[in-house]
Amino acid sequence: MLTCTFTSKNLPFLFNKTKVTPCEPFNLPSRFLFSAHIVGDKPILVRDFIHKALYDPNHGYFSQRSGSVGVLQRSIKFNQLEGRKAYLNYLDKIYKQSDIAWFTPVELFKPWYAHGIAEAIMRTANLSVPLKIYEIGGGSGTCAKGILDYMKLNAPERVYNSMTYTSVEISPSLAELQKETVGEVHSHLTKFRVEHRDAADRSGWGYVQQQPCWVIMLEVFDNLPHDLIYSKNQASPWMEVWVEKQHDSEILSELCKPLHDPLITRCIEIMEMDKNNTSRSSITKRIWSKIFPRPQRCWLPTGCLRLLEVLHEVLPKMSLIASDFSYLPDVTIPGERAPLVSTKKDGCSSDYSTYLDAKGDADIFFPTDFWFLERIDHYCSGWLKQDKEKTSKQGKKRRTITLDTSSFMEEFGLPSKTRTKDGYNPLLDDFKNTKFYISVPTHNVK
Repeated sequence: MLTCTFTSKNLPFLFNKTKVTPCEPFNLPSRFLFSAHIVGDKPILVRDFIHKALYDPNHGYFSQRSGSVGVLQRSIKFNQLEGRKAYLNYLDKIYKQSDIAWFTPVELFKPWYAHGIAEAIMRTANLSVPLKIYEIGGGSGTCAKGILDYMKLNAPERVYNSMTYTSVEISPSLAELQKETVGEVHSHLTKFRVEHRDAADRSGWGYVQQQPCWVIMLEVFDNLPHDLIYSKNQASPWMEVWVEKQHDSEILSELCKPLHDPLITRCIEIMEMDKNNTSRSSITKRIWSKIFPRPQRCWLPTGCLRLLEVLHEVLPKMSLIASDFSYLPDVTIPGERAPLVSTKKDGCSSDYSTYLDAKGDADIFFPTDFWFLERIDHYCSGWLKQDKEKTSKQGKKRRTITLDTSSFMEEFGLPSKTRTKDGYNPLLDDFKNTKFYISVPTHNVK
């Protein structure tokens, strides 16, 4: 990607609010027109800014650009490619032809990627009851079609005939695309449906469903809204970051407020649950903050926390399978777990140096901290709570495992199908920064 450099200016901050301070040293302006639609007269939390930039019905990246998710007209014949150079040349060709932002792994490696997920479900699910699958953010519908194809060909007939597959999709254009993709096989239509809604909105789910089910999320966590917290140094308390317009203009900047938002507070509690909070640790932090004082910025997956809280409430017996980026290269935005903000125009990709420049034509995606994800998962299931009376004898409510994509596909997929003539395998060799997370319920509780 070509990195675009934006010049930041130190803007004056004139606030008549108590206990509210600008977040130094990172105050970056944005002069894009869509900024006026995102932030009104009152400041908003960073997660609300990101949610609007990505999902606003009129201006959001995913809402106005169905083409942000690529669809290959035909599967790649990896066995006919000589090797890595031929594969990269092929990718370059299809990207230029489509002017697509990017193709997801499930699209690049269709149908084999989805077949690996279907095989993992087949080995784990209780097939004595009707198989129920939910997919959050189903993109073009390629995963849904691939799984339904696999079940039709490989599962017992009764399993395919009785199964249901529900896609929960926030983008109306992608919801329609999914229907078209799955509808290529007529028998799938009686088992598949799309619900156009936000999966993190509890009201859309209705009553609690006690049946076992599977929930699939591919490249979902990376596009969920995050919050940003800031502290002046290692010993200072965290503050929550807000975004506001400067003096009725379109210029955006950050300001910090004392922690008040309950979702941010819960996320910080989970993050710091295993840290040593003894007095000695506190003294050490104060000493180091005086010798080497430095500001801290940390991105919190509050969107992930909210989504898993809802899913664990409405689907208490769900099994979860998710895939996402474990890290992102060339991120210039400061802060732990910081996002990559990228746009594409005339076939050229550019990375922004601030999330404030996202205006509906830029993707904002985050790396997934899989250790943190596991802690959030356990927390939302009701096991990992910050409860002083909890004893170590209590069993976990979830069995979880994180696998590299190559390990997952070697176990459940057919790696030979994505191997080129010289042995190079892009699915196993190129996706080193992606992982799978599997979480299933257990009865090991008191």
